Amino acid sequence: MTSVAVTASLCRKFEGCKLTAYPDPATGGAPWTIGWGATGSGIGPGVIWTQAQADNRLEQDVQKFVDSVRHMLTKPANDNQLGAMASLAYNIGLSRFSGSTLLRLFNEGKPEAAAKQFDVWTMAAGKRMQGLVNRRAAERAVFEAKP
Repeated sequence: MTSVAVTASLCRKFEGCKLTAYPDPATGGAPWTIGWGATGSGIGPGVIWTQAQADNRLEQDVQKFVDSVRHMLTKPANDNQLGAMASLAYNIGLSRFSGSTLLRLFNEGKPEAAAKQFDVWTMAAGKRMQGLVNRRAAERAVFEAKP
């Protein structure tokens, strides 16, 4: 699978698709989310999308995240590694990913140590979330899998 396909698969599995905007489960408010985990301007209470809108937005967002993460890397990554890191970035945001220990360790040529860092990102609004524990375990497994 390409890194884009890896990322899209992980996002579909863990984001799920809801065509009516809903509040963040951790905060009960912002950021409002719709589709396959899309957030941003124009997404809030009462917003409804079609399945096509949700699928198109996921395609655009996944490409953006894969490209952005790729540009942050100073060491080569295989499709599984890049896809797993892009899935993490999709969930935590590019800003947080860019300052992560995971990225630093990967760029230092320490992929085994970087893989352990997926387990760090399991909290939202100060609470450990089982959905994030599950997602990080899957992302780590993909990251460590041989392509």
